[in-house]
Amino acid sequence: MTRAPILACNVLRPISRVLIVWIAVVWSMLAGASDARQVFSGATHGWLRAVGKLQVPGQRYHEGRRSHYLEDCSATLVARAGRSHADIIITAWHCLEWYGDLSRPITFTVVDTSGEPLHREAYRLADGGGMHADWAILRLDNALQRSQVAALAIHAEAADPGQPIIMAGFSKDDGVGELGMALTFDPACAITAQGREMGDTDCTAFKGASGGAVVQLSENGEPRICGVISQGNGEGRSTFVPVGRFRSALNRHMD
Repeated sequence: MTRAPILACNVLRPISRVLIVWIAVVWSMLAGASDARQVFSGATHGWLRAVGKLQVPGQRYHEGRRSHYLEDCSATLVARAGRSHADIIITAWHCLEWYGDLSRPITFTVVDTSGEPLHREAYRLADGGGMHADWAILRLDNALQRSQVAALAIHAEAADPGQPIIMAGFSKDDGVGELGMALTFDPACAITAQGREMGDTDCTAFKGASGGAVVQLSENGEPRICGVISQGNGEGRSTFVPVGRFRSALNRHMD
């Protein structure tokens, strides 16, 4: 009387394991199929050269011991329209949260039109002070010329939720790209909700893309940055801080 249930369990257990594995494989295939990101090559959307890799040296304390590490994020070179050079970048506040040792510089890296990496040190000018205002403005120690990398202009208003956006950054995932080494972008995703402090999208982004660009094209195809990436869950939902949240601070620091 007691063997039948035990045998039944033994039969069902391997079947359940196979079913679970099969579901996991199908789910991963579906998730990959929904990932519309592309790796930036320069062949299209050349203005994405303004989106660079930001490396921030951080330090944390645990049980009285200090540890150092590098925070990998993204940032975007911005300037007023028509300027021949740019030295302002924007990113997310949380990328700088653990930065305190000023002897270790923040580094911003972009690739110029010839494919050469350009490195600049960056210094914090202003930030939102917390995740409730996840933005930061930094100045480069040496300006980049438009002939090297063209900076993006700032969207004059809030992004139009009825138009597609492009979200770009150095996502650290094992999907497209090379674990945060390649700039990836979602070429035509949508704003699903937008307020003054935060916007929701159906774009795909992962850790490492934080601080990256949220861009909307004008009617004549000119790129305008309308926000910085705050968070992404890698499952079709990413949030951003609209430029309107820190426009006044930007205006103070952009020449």
